[in-house]
Amino acid sequence: MKVLQTNEFAKAVRKLPKQQKADVDNAVRDIIADPAIGRMKAGDLAGIRVFTFKINRQNALLAYEQDASGVTLYLLKLGSHGNFYRDLKRGNPSSTPGSEVGDDEH
Repeated sequence: MKVLQTNEFAKAVRKLPKQQKADVDNAVRDIIADPAIGRMKAGDLAGIRVFTFKINRQNALLAYEQDASGVTLYLLKLGSHGNFYRDLKRGNPSSTPGSEVGDDEH
């Protein structure tokens, strides 16, 4: 499966300490293994799934979507719950996928 990330997602991951990046990597691996693992959103965020996982004993949210063919996974946003959905709606990052994810990029 091809995995792409938005610039916003990449920037959020870059700011994390090494151990927290490992937590994000594990979450991405879980999503790749089962893309339906996240909760499907409705309304303005239709088509976007959000996966909840722990970073440093705190809940973190990872928004993603999969293309219709199921070949490409787009990592849209990473953050805590505060204003997460508002910012996700405002940015509409799914229309501007960024760079491809490699094993060494996060």
